[in-house]
Amino acid sequence: MERFRLLVGRALLVIDFRYHIVSIVAIFLALAIGIVLGSTVLNAPLVASTEKVTAQLRGTNAELYDQIAHAQTRGGASDAFIAERLPQLVQGTLTGERVVIVEAPGADSKLREPFQQVLTEAGAVVSGRVTLTEKYLSADQAAAVDRLATARPTPLTLSADATLYDKAAALLAGAVVTADKALAGKDDPSSAGVLDGLESDGMVALEGEPGKRATLALVMAPAAPYEGKDAEAQTAAVVALATALDQASEGAVVAGVVPVSTAAGVVAAVRADGDASAKVSTVDNADMAFGRAAVVYSLREQVAGDVGQYGLGSDAVAADPSPAATPTPTPTSTEGAGG
Repeated sequence: MERFRLLVGRALLVIDFRYHIVSIVAIFLALAIGIVLGSTVLNAPLVASTEKVTAQLRGTNAELYDQIAHAQTRGGASDAFIAERLPQLVQGTLTGERVVIVEAPGADSKLREPFQQVLTEAGAVVSGRVTLTEKYLSADQAAAVDRLATARPTPLTLSADATLYDKAAALLAGAVVTADKALAGKDDPSSAGVLDGLESDGMVALEGEPGKRATLALVMAPAAPYEGKDAEAQTAAVVALATALDQASEGAVVAGVVPVSTAAGVVAAVRADGDASAKVSTVDNADMAFGRAAVVYSLREQVAGDVGQYGLGSDAVAADPSPAATPTPTPTSTEGAGG
């Protein structure tokens, strides 16, 4: 009897173990079936839906690319049309004016010739070009600036909170521009001394005769925003120079090419500065023919005492200035009219 009970117990253990094995196999079998069903019955609609959305997105992207290409083609054709007629559009606009071109570090050298050409076509005389070096933007220039400022026959007039860059800007501006047309284009020993000193110290490179002072200034903005820990100070240095050039002359314009994707850089800094934007004009699409026309018209506006921020950027007030001042209507006499 005892042996029978042992046999029965062992049989139950075997049955119980087999039961667990079968249960585990059943679970894995169910999982496998679920995976198969999910990858076939359930996954097929999901794949179809994904493919449909992908096709729609590809179609939308293709349409957008076509629209962009069409807009670029039309824009290029329009700019080419303006470029052909640019000499006529600006002819005589700046007759009697002298313009100095000041090139900030990092400015696009490919814009030099187009700027020179459009200014000449507008009737202006380009006195020369002053190219700022990286050293001009360095805070280590204090001793050189102080030495040159002290050597001037007349002291610089600066505010109490003027920075080193304000002093350097006033020093350079006084050497290359004047608001007095009677002094423009004349030899000036003081200007020559300052420019020679700045060039000797490696802060500027000179071309032409910028010492024979101009009445207007065109500042070529850097092609890309300055980077690094000194970027803000370097940008402020160029803005300070543009402001000083405006104050010492009939006006100044900062021009360059500002990518749509950026809201930084010298042009943006001028526009964001209340004091600077109230004095200095800007153009953000100088690589285009109508942008260069805007540069000429902006300089003429400056002579008239007006200012504006022009171009294609979101912070521009208009695409370009008015090409011609609106004449004052002349009253017509009605005497002798019948009635």
